[in-house]
Amino acid sequence: MAVESQGTARTSFDLKSAQLPVVAVVLKDTDIHVLAHDLAERLAADPDFFDNDPVLIDLSHIREAVDPVDFAELRRVLSSHHTQPVAVRGGSAEQMAAAHAAGLMAAPDALPARSAPVEIREVIREVEVVREIPAPLSDALIIDRPLRSGQQVYARNTDVVVLGMVSYGAEVIADGNVHVYAPLRGRAVAGARGNTEARIFSTCMEPQLLSIAGIYRAIDSPLPADVAGKPAKVRLEGEKIIIESL
Repeated sequence: MAVESQGTARTSFDLKSAQLPVVAVVLKDTDIHVLAHDLAERLAADPDFFDNDPVLIDLSHIREAVDPVDFAELRRVLSSHHTQPVAVRGGSAEQMAAAHAAGLMAAPDALPARSAPVEIREVIREVEVVREIPAPLSDALIIDRPLRSGQQVYARNTDVVVLGMVSYGAEVIADGNVHVYAPLRGRAVAGARGNTEARIFSTCMEPQLLSIAGIYRAIDSPLPADVAGKPAKVRLEGEKIIIESL
């Protein structure tokens, strides 16, 4: 039997740090039945809105609530809409303990900003391919091709500029601003790490979903005539998404 005496031993796996974008569900009521009703109403027009997206449950608005949260039922309700509840944050000690008992991990209230490569994740026929490319020398990540359904671009710690169409089902995410100099028909997420001053711009506003700093607005009805299919910008006013013509 030959024995390899030099070099690094081979293993069946590697351990690497990873940061993935998640959907944050900010609870404003401890009554899970109310949440179930509101979710069903919000997603009635687009039942396939989520695609097994990982979910972070934010408890900061109900931290001082007296009534307990039924985390087992909460997980069931969220899972029924094709999400994967994985963590909680911002709760009281009792709420966090109850969430942990229900199988949810505790997430930090704020993640430190770190310099890392920009990731492009592409899904084709349910097969995920992850490609890492070095961050560009400019202040923004430039994408000079269209994004097809199932593709996702994430610009960490910078803006993203897309020069091609963002198709329905595609997603563009940035910690800074999102600029799309073509039809925006998919999902656009700006201020992914909580920057409330981030903006979304497009020369042809036709989005599936808009989000700034964790505040989401699904476009389930036609936009006003002054912005639909026209140059427009998106900003956050309090907890409300505002879409304005350029």
